[in-house]
Amino acid sequence: MPGTNLTREEAQQRAELLTVDSYEIDLDLSGAQEGGTYRSVTTVRFDAAENGADSFIDLVAPAVHEVTLNGDPLDADEVFKDSRIALAGLLQGRNVLRVVADCAYTNTGEGLHRFVDPVDQQAYLYTQFEVPDARRVFASFEQPDLKATFQFTVKAPEGWTVISNSPTPEPKDNVWSFEPTPRISTYITALIVGPYHSVHSVYEKDGQSVPLGIYCRPSLAEYLDSDAIFEVTRQGFDWFQEKFAYAYPFKKYDQLFVPEFNAGAMENAGAVTIRDQYVFRSKVTGAAYEGRAETILHELAHMWFGNLVTMEWWNDLWLNESFATYTSIACQAYAPGSRWPQAWTTFANQMKTWAYRQDQLPSTHPIMAEIRDLDDVLVNFDGITYEKGASVLKQLVSYVGQDEFFKGVQAYFKRHAFGNTRLSDLLGALEETSGRDLKSWSKLWLETAGINILRPEIATDADGVITSFAIRQEAPALPSGAKGEPTLRPHRIAVGLYNLDAESGKLLRDERIELDVDGELTAVPQLSGTRRPDVILLNDDDLSYAKVRLDEESLAFVTEHLGDFEAALPRALSWASSWDMTRDAELATRDYLSLVLSGIGKESDIGVVQSLQRQVKLALELYAAPAAREALLTRWTDATLAHLRAAEPGSDHQLAWARAFADAARTPEQLDLLEGLLDGTQTIEGLAVDTELRWSFVQRLAAVGRFDETEIAGEYERDKTAAGERHAAMARAARPTPEAKAEAWSSVIDSDKLASAVQKAVIGGFVQTDQRELLAPYSDTFFEVVKGVWDSRSHDIAQQIAVGLYPALQISEETLAKTDAWLTSAEPNAALRRLVSESRAGVERALRAQEADAAAE
Repeated sequence: MPGTNLTREEAQQRAELLTVDSYEIDLDLSGAQEGGTYRSVTTVRFDAAENGADSFIDLVAPAVHEVTLNGDPLDADEVFKDSRIALAGLLQGRNVLRVVADCAYTNTGEGLHRFVDPVDQQAYLYTQFEVPDARRVFASFEQPDLKATFQFTVKAPEGWTVISNSPTPEPKDNVWSFEPTPRISTYITALIVGPYHSVHSVYEKDGQSVPLGIYCRPSLAEYLDSDAIFEVTRQGFDWFQEKFAYAYPFKKYDQLFVPEFNAGAMENAGAVTIRDQYVFRSKVTGAAYEGRAETILHELAHMWFGNLVTMEWWNDLWLNESFATYTSIACQAYAPGSRWPQAWTTFANQMKTWAYRQDQLPSTHPIMAEIRDLDDVLVNFDGITYEKGASVLKQLVSYVGQDEFFKGVQAYFKRHAFGNTRLSDLLGALEETSGRDLKSWSKLWLETAGINILRPEIATDADGVITSFAIRQEAPALPSGAKGEPTLRPHRIAVGLYNLDAESGKLLRDERIELDVDGELTAVPQLSGTRRPDVILLNDDDLSYAKVRLDEESLAFVTEHLGDFEAALPRALSWASSWDMTRDAELATRDYLSLVLSGIGKESDIGVVQSLQRQVKLALELYAAPAAREALLTRWTDATLAHLRAAEPGSDHQLAWARAFADAARTPEQLDLLEGLLDGTQTIEGLAVDTELRWSFVQRLAAVGRFDETEIAGEYERDKTAAGERHAAMARAARPTPEAKAEAWSSVIDSDKLASAVQKAVIGGFVQTDQRELLAPYSDTFFEVVKGVWDSRSHDIAQQIAVGLYPALQISEETLAKTDAWLTSAEPNAALRRLVSESRAGVERALRAQEADAAAE
């Protein structure tokens, strides 16, 4: 049941009229094991600035039984329409509203999600309210600036646990009565209910004592590495409290690993929910632990930035997410004793790549986006809001100084604790502590869209001495459909000069020059008269946000020696530049493959290795000329197997290559090896074919037609868990038969019964890159059904379908024409139009790259 869209104007009018004091929420979840609906009773106390004024409160519910305002009953059937309860002409200065409703459990990851674990057949519940889904559980003024206190009372089945934002009380007759929260926004309230397993500890320092809890389902308890999670959490508490100079603002801190979670995690105040795939059932690489740690620190940072101080409206969502991303990476990189001092390398190679991609789509927008309504914000959790914003914050820290930056942040927290703010409030505090005028900086970096490209322009004499050196800044035209104008911006960058050391065989930095780049051409006179090095790297140390190009000689050198950089970050920047050139059709896919194969064997950073593996596969499937694709894929697959056999037994690299090989295996001999590794007739020293790796092999064997229902069902019997259910669903959908595709398509489109996580798995299995011909008939069907799906399903479910089933593999002018015709005739709303336009841009980019690759033959 999609809720009514809320516009910014409506939210502003309601905020001007109302001041909300408190909510008392009474939920009867005693029937949760059976599902269906539950009784929700909400009492809200609030003030109105004008007697007799009109307003409304939000609620998504199958039925409303009672609405009482200031003791007077209202006709529920008359006032409850389209997820709103009208309070027309009835408000007084002080108001008490009571709403009794039946609300519904969901399986979409929105509202109160209900999941039944196939291992113990017990139900597990959790809430997910961002952006507008508290209204699915209780009547609420659903906008971030109407903060209030929240007091939950929950009746639960016997033997269950209830966790919320406030400390967990002792239940009485299976009723859990929580103390009121501090003043917080609706979207960060939370309830997690079920027979969860828990581990507890305490964060103690300088007289401070914060109870810590970690929760998961009992079926995952044997895999829960709570000591490692507590270690990262304590590291975050130490670093953030020092940098923010503000004590953790809530009474306890629980982290709850919950099933079928749509995102990575959610920063509910004092009760963070995290996808339970972060409880690792099988061996994973160090990159997975680094990624989990970043998520843990990101959500902890939100306790201050987002929860203690909250945006007034969703156009400042980027401040929440960018700040949490920047500080989580900074904590990993700088905190004493951190296991991930290379975190900025990961950021440069993975996160910024997402930002660069997003910034070249027709939906690109300023970091401070214009959010007109809830539909806008729901599709705005993107690479600009997170990674571009974090990149610009990193640059701002360099611009004002790290000490001055955090002094400004400290003043900001103290001034606005438990309140709501705008961007100007933070910039004002930073101006005070740094003495810099940030208004022009903000206008150029936060209020304009698009990306800049930095290119070196170098002249040398016959002896290889540089006679002139300049940096050209370009502002490419924004993609068709994007709003705004190309903008040149000021950049603070470093230029690194690298030479190959004959003794060590390593590329070492001999010199580093830091300077400001502004305008179209910036001369670097200090390099004139110096001998040209082997590699010249712009934006060394990754100080700025810009696409960087290598000059022709540097590119030729790194093609042979990219893996020889002694330091990880310049390697990552060079990898990222080459990948971006491939996406921009400036580097042929075959040349990108050659570059990767020449250097990936020397790459020590496992996160970078795994990124390169994903990018190569994507390039070969989408950007290679169709006539050359099979030969290039064969070359890549042969390389994955060679690296797998050569990797150190039991190492992260061995596991990463095993997964890459499984993803690409194609010849009968390679597929025989996968089967042999599964049944034990073949082994590779040190490679543990555990549960998750087995499923990787099974899914590939299903996709090529070697495994059918019998083998898939047999594997599920070995792993009869929620994860096993998802993997089996993906494998079934991957089978290369018309019947399997029709069954998968129908389960997603013709029914709304699939849980969000299972639907995602089915879509992932359905779309197989080597099944283009089999999937071609679904292109027309997609355009016939997508608008109806969007209008009838919840946002997360509809977005999975709109993005996941778009015919992205049908790379042709025909697909572009069909998309254009649909965009014209279907008249989709702005959110759906954006998602389909982004997918169309992917096809258009792939066509350009394929043409360039063919021309390079």
